[in-house]
Amino acid sequence: GDLRSVLITSVLNLEQLEVDLFRCAGRHHWGPATQRRFGGQIVGQALVHSLHCYFVRTGDPKVPVLYEVERTRTGKSFSVRSVKAIQHGQPIFTCQASFQLSQGSPVQHQFTMPTVPPPEELLTQEELIQKFLQDPNVAERYRKHLTKIQAQDVPIDIKPVNPPDIFSSEPQEAKQLFWVRARGYIGETDMKVHCCVAAYISDYAFLGTALLPHRQYRIKFMVSLDHSMWFHAPFRADHWMLYECESPWAGGCRGLVQGRLWRRDGVLAVTCAQEGVIRVEQTPNQSKL
Repeated sequence: GDLRSVLITSVLNLEQLEVDLFRCAGRHHWGPATQRRFGGQIVGQALVHSLHCYFVRTGDPKVPVLYEVERTRTGKSFSVRSVKAIQHGQPIFTCQASFQLSQGSPVQHQFTMPTVPPPEELLTQEELIQKFLQDPNVAERYRKHLTKIQAQDVPIDIKPVNPPDIFSSEPQEAKQLFWVRARGYIGETDMKVHCCVAAYISDYAFLGTALLPHRQYRIKFMVSLDHSMWFHAPFRADHWMLYECESPWAGGCRGLVQGRLWRRDGVLAVTCAQEGVIRVEQTPNQSKL
């Protein structure tokens, strides 16, 4: 449907209380199944040319968020703002955001977009889950888990390029490729709206990339610590983009992931990086069949 009107009037709707003081006035859409606020929504409500943010406390999805802005620097080409998101009198999120005036330059280069099948040739995440559920050999507890995932109202269309076998505990390369887009029409609107949606998309299933080489372990706890984004070129968040995710390192109960959002025409639109806490049970999982 008309996703733009939902974004403007609710998800990204901020009420100005005072100079540089705002409150999230809309409903908290797009939350995960857990009782904590999804970090991607907090990031998506405070956006820009680049950002570096930390998730310092668990967010409460039932309570409004207060945003306190500090005008760190206002320059001719670049301006920097510090943003603090507050609930229950304590910061849950801090962010340094940089804004740049549009400038041309002859210094330009980028990586090459991976060669992958187009989204039209791939199954959605929902279709893949339905395919797994049709397997009569799937254990009942995993069937319930898949049904729970299937029932979640996720506002993103996702088509995995190389979906892992969810019933295997064999280690895999710490890399994932997804075609992603917002589920709904946004249209030719202010680019900041598309950046906000991309911030939400970039946090979804990102940290899980670091677990692919360690699939024999059951997850006890996993949460984002910090998230950084750099916006390179205009894009439409309601058009298919390829999300390339990889994890170069994990250790000390932490995992590092890096991501690139590519437009279908091969232009690198966004680069992301995130570190998170990953705690697992020491005893490896048994077979899931």
